[in-house]
Amino acid sequence: MMPKKIYPTNVLTQAQAILDAWKHIDLNLKIGELSQTDLEADIAKSKLIQSQLNELKAKFTDIRNQRDTLYVGIWDKVKRVRNGVKGIYGDDSSQYERIGGTRRSERKPHKRKQTT
Repeated sequence: MMPKKIYPTNVLTQAQAILDAWKHIDLNLKIGELSQTDLEADIAKSKLIQSQLNELKAKFTDIRNQRDTLYVGIWDKVKRVRNGVKGIYGDDSSQYERIGGTRRSERKPHKRKQTT
């Protein structure tokens, strides 16, 4: 479970609206030590960071897709090796078991579904 965010999802929209209104009120108005340039700088920095996050997210997605493609190929090879060993040595052989298969003699018997 992700922790609850401590800011609203539209914080940048609200900040930009506040900044725009603040500029219309008085360009030199300060709220305590906070000036319009402080807020403007934070908004600009947050946009840069969000851009970096978007780039990293795209790279991450690309790398994950590369991994998934590779895993599909590896899984295909694993199945081919198991089926090859099964074909050569049989499905009740110790070689088949050693390669990760379940020997025929060790499988649970198949139960048929009863029809009503």
